[in-house]
Amino acid sequence: MRHRVGHRKLGRVTEHRIALLRNQAEALLTHEHITTTVPKAKELRPFVEKLITTAKRGVRAADPKGVTLSARRLVMRHVVDQDVVAKLFDQLAPRFMERPGGYTRILKLGYRRGDGAETALIELVGSEFDPKKAEAEKKAAADAGDQPKSQKSFGERLRSAASRIRGEKKDKGGAPSKSAQPARRQKKSTTPRKAGGS
Repeated sequence: MRHRVGHRKLGRVTEHRIALLRNQAEALLTHEHITTTVPKAKELRPFVEKLITTAKRGVRAADPKGVTLSARRLVMRHVVDQDVVAKLFDQLAPRFMERPGGYTRILKLGYRRGDGAETALIELVGSEFDPKKAEAEKKAAADAGDQPKSQKSFGERLRSAASRIRGEKKDKGGAPSKSAQPARRQKKSTTPRKAGGS
């Protein structure tokens, strides 16, 4: 029976598990969506929602008695980055002010190729991609005279990243530079061990 079992241990000691949740919460509040395994996402959900509720309480109070400062200090126990805390109190807490809970959504993505772990996307509600809004922003940027950057396809980005990793930088003449070519390794000659010896 699982009576009174409060959380998943995630195969980690307490300090490591808390550090993991803090790092993932910071990433989720920064980017508003992250991809992780399903058990980690299910553990992260209440952790982040408590932080958002604390921030909402601080924003709602907004009085000179120090309730906002107290709420910021409670959040800063777990989120160290000042920019993330500022975003939480300035943008995210007002966004969820009318919502009584359920600030995150977990979408299962399938199984990871390397180890077969079930993965999920955890995101903040309201941070979904809206194609109409993106099209309107692009049109407004074009009307303002700002030309958007040329978008590279996924294949072009992948090829450029692979060439950066391999070090295939081209000189102005078009031939690969000599410094970019890997140095040949000399074979290391070893003598076999004697039978029975170490």
